[in-house]
Amino acid sequence: MPSIQAPANADAHPPLSWEPSPHTERAISQRLPEEVVTCLESARFLHLATCTNNRPHVSLMNYTYLPPNSRPTSATTSAPQLPAGPAIIMTSNPSSKKTQNLIENPNVSLLVHDWVSSRPANLSTSSGGREASPTGARASSLANMLMQMNSAAVSSISATMNGEARVLEPGTEEERWARGMHLANNTFESSEGRQQRSLSSFGIAPSDGSAGDGGRGSYIEDEDVRVVVVRITGGRISDWKGGVKDWVIAEQEGDGMVVVNGGS
Repeated sequence: MPSIQAPANADAHPPLSWEPSPHTERAISQRLPEEVVTCLESARFLHLATCTNNRPHVSLMNYTYLPPNSRPTSATTSAPQLPAGPAIIMTSNPSSKKTQNLIENPNVSLLVHDWVSSRPANLSTSSGGREASPTGARASSLANMLMQMNSAAVSSISATMNGEARVLEPGTEEERWARGMHLANNTFESSEGRQQRSLSSFGIAPSDGSAGDGGRGSYIEDEDVRVVVVRITGGRISDWKGGVKDWVIAEQEGDGMVVVNGGS
């Protein structure tokens, strides 16, 4: 399907307050924008926003990105189904607030970005009596490195994705397949080895502490967690210059679903 280009004012870096009118054309495709895919493939976590009764809730999540048509398929039409378009796999404790929200309201918003986070100390102000944030000890070499990376515009965008979530039934074929994909995607080398390789390349000696497993043991491997699949329907890209671009995922034949039952 040909893409419909975003309006010229969206590419010309409009102010952050810019909002499209109901008549504004958005980029339409069956795939995510390339910069969003790059961000999803490089980030470690994303933010999941759920809502019920006008009470929003935001959670930091491990995730797995599934490109379009990346699921195994079969001719058996009675098998369970997963979205054919781009999707996100996550897991959640069944008794958590976000799981209850997802069951009551499947409409969600996801945020992923490629900014590296290192907050500098605030400057003291001479007016208003506002005090500066405490600086504490001298910033670490790693913190300085992260700030330099941001200054060099290595980081550039944040991507908001809207979608429809489905909490999969435990023990079904689709649930086992999605859980396996999510577990494999969140199995990393030891934090000690990763830190050693990353920091040594910048001439920085790693500390003796461990970064942990990002909650993998509690939030992914636990047999009681529920598997959640989000079908992405559209979103917005915001860059560091204030540019905003909207995009929509076109619906695919068969209501955007494919069968999961055995081999590919």
